[in-house]
Amino acid sequence: MPQKQESPLLEKHSFQRFKIGQSLTDVEVRLSPILRRKVQHFLGDVCLLDELLLSLQKIETSMRKFQSLLIAGLLCCLSGKTQQLFYLPTSAPVAEDTERVVGEGNDKNIVGVVRPAVEVYLPAEEKRNGCAVILCPGGALRALSWGNDVERMAAFLNERGIAAIGLKYHLNSLPMPKGMKMPPTVDVTRIDYFPQADANPLHFPEGDSIMLLAVEDARTAMRFVRAHAEEWGIDANKVGFLGFSAGGGVAIAATILAENEKERPDFLCTNYGPSLMPVSVPSPAPPLLVMTRADHPNVAAGSLALFLEWKKVGGNAELHVYGDGRGPYVLMEETGETTTESWSRQFVLWLQAKGFIGK
Repeated sequence: MPQKQESPLLEKHSFQRFKIGQSLTDVEVRLSPILRRKVQHFLGDVCLLDELLLSLQKIETSMRKFQSLLIAGLLCCLSGKTQQLFYLPTSAPVAEDTERVVGEGNDKNIVGVVRPAVEVYLPAEEKRNGCAVILCPGGALRALSWGNDVERMAAFLNERGIAAIGLKYHLNSLPMPKGMKMPPTVDVTRIDYFPQADANPLHFPEGDSIMLLAVEDARTAMRFVRAHAEEWGIDANKVGFLGFSAGGGVAIAATILAENEKERPDFLCTNYGPSLMPVSVPSPAPPLLVMTRADHPNVAAGSLALFLEWKKVGGNAELHVYGDGRGPYVLMEETGETTTESWSRQFVLWLQAKGFIGK
């Protein structure tokens, strides 16, 4: 009766370790010569043991493929198709969570925010240019226009390789005061009236608690993004604010009140949002882009005055005043009917001109 041959594969795998995933315990297959012969005798055919080892190898290969797919899926999630939510520390006392979503799509609004947070939208890795924009949505400090100011804008920026970070800042749960007095309007069509424009047209009460908390949230968000810059593929020297309406006021105040380089933005853009506090231009002053529309005298006047304050100290500032359309507040499809439709593209061109993204 012919003797059975030693399997080359078995000899090769007399000491073999198989790793299944990174977090699972290593599975070791150790076969001494004596044990191998006993196993051979028990199985009756060494080929069965060879097949067992091959099966284990296939399992290992399959697990590695699954691991690669899982990692690819996570990277896909981080490429702008989904977002990550991070809660921010705050000095405000712990309160009952009253946050809720009202509306959907572009009309999605968030109200009742008492826990500040950021939602991070990252572009596909191959598109990233290192620039990041913290989006401060508008809503009169009573709501956050999340659908238009964050989700739509984040998609727009991600397509152009720019990371977008939506900021959920503290909101006032009380309704707008009845009979709220608006300041006298300024005729912004007359150049000689410009010096009369007030950079703080709404005159929020000094020390307004919600406003101060919202500004604190923006400063914290700036520090948070820079702390995670390397992890998210962001250049820590290319992080700035884009604020809409009241969010513009929050972004301006966060820039003015920044206490150090980690809090100070590298650029600041306010869209239809004047300052909500007296303006004291920081030194050094980051590049400023002011966008507004001429058919709202108070907002336009405040925006013009903000621009002038920046220029008085030699700051790098640019002003766009649009005379038609609903914008520049709303992200608009360009039809060629109005110049207002191009405001978002002009914002990207401005970032290019200032060297924050490539051309």
